[in-house]
Amino acid sequence: MPDKPLPAESATDRPSAPRVPSRAEITEVIGFMPLIATFFEKARADMPAEHNESFLAHRLTSRHGAVCVQLVAEDSSSVGELAGRMGLALSTVSELVSDLDRAGWVTRQPDPANRRRTLVALQPKWREHMETFLARRAEPLLAAMATLTAEQRAGFAAGLRAWAHEIRNWRD
Repeated sequence: MPDKPLPAESATDRPSAPRVPSRAEITEVIGFMPLIATFFEKARADMPAEHNESFLAHRLTSRHGAVCVQLVAEDSSSVGELAGRMGLALSTVSELVSDLDRAGWVTRQPDPANRRRTLVALQPKWREHMETFLARRAEPLLAAMATLTAEQRAGFAAGLRAWAHEIRNWRD
């Protein structure tokens, strides 16, 4: 009989010492983590050469890449909108955007509808790079999601958001 997973814990009620996952948690979820980690470790190899060289030259990280991915979704966004979508502090996203601006990856323009707001957009040159990179890297995830029902996709997306939230707060 498989072990029953323990109820989900949040960062606020987590015990001080990590617990060993149950057999079911290992076989149904955690055992796949090394396979997923390998996929993420190969990200640099999948980058177009000029993209990779720019990231290395300007010491940009996966967090900067996450901002760029969000900017592929919209022509432009405010820093506040980016922070909200990414679940990060406004100050963190502002710093990431400043780094990307210094590296020549983004532009910042006043919002014509509200001059107090600044809109951030990918430079056209880098947008094409990011679209190519994103299409290549998203392919396995989108293929997997296509096999799920709408309810399963919603649950999967909720799980990814929850996991990302926990990772951000892990060992702080």
